[in-house]
Amino acid sequence: MIVFAAAVALLGSLFFALGAAFQQHEASGAAGPGMLALLRRPRWLIGTGAVALGGGLHIVALSAGPLIVVQPMGVASLLFALPIAAALHGRKPSGGELIAAAVVGAGLIGLVMLVPPTAPTPSLDDTSSLGLLSGAVLTALVCFGLARSIGGAGRTALLAVAAGVMYGACATITRVIVDGDGHLWLLTVMPIPVLAALGLLQRAYAGRHFAVAYATLQLTDPLTAVACGALLLGEPLPRNLAAAVVAALVAGAGTVALARTTPLTG
Repeated sequence: MIVFAAAVALLGSLFFALGAAFQQHEASGAAGPGMLALLRRPRWLIGTGAVALGGGLHIVALSAGPLIVVQPMGVASLLFALPIAAALHGRKPSGGELIAAAVVGAGLIGLVMLVPPTAPTPSLDDTSSLGLLSGAVLTALVCFGLARSIGGAGRTALLAVAAGVMYGACATITRVIVDGDGHLWLLTVMPIPVLAALGLLQRAYAGRHFAVAYATLQLTDPLTAVACGALLLGEPLPRNLAAAVVAALVAGAGTVALARTTPLTG
């Protein structure tokens, strides 16, 4: 089941990449259009549909495997998204971008290689579920506030961190719902943080640093989910914590390198 979960998550990452590239192409600009304007753009809607399909596959993967396996597989979407997004903007991704993206990928793949093969059935009570979502919202608000005071790649990264934390928390709740003893009433709450994360991500895409936005998202999302899985669901951490820390640092270094590459849009 672990291999099946990883394969489905990998397929989902392809649709995430396609959707992200289309969304960024429509959201990019000095300030970026608002959500209501984006809803009237067919290409943005196509991208959102692709992201939704990727999300459906992600849920299937979460029902078959632990967070620590499923979430890091999203790194593949970074390698897919960069050339797709560059093509939409009429250029090829630079060698520096591809090398930095490969470094991010190597770091996250290293984390996957250290994953234990089994995980307990996830369980989370109502209070912990609401506390997790509240903590994610608070973190996102802090990042959003800091992002308003700076510009450039730093602003893009902070907005992507905010979105990634929200998505990682939502992935944790989703795993409890689909493969544990989570209460279905959580399904009525989930759209709120998901839509908030979507809005934050579009703000990140509105800047010129798509690679930074997407790499930061793909780093923050799995790290948040893995931490939540270990602390709240009792999922095992990587066997070699020192090696896992090194792998995470490698992925972080790749993200920093992406911030130094040429912006995707002019």
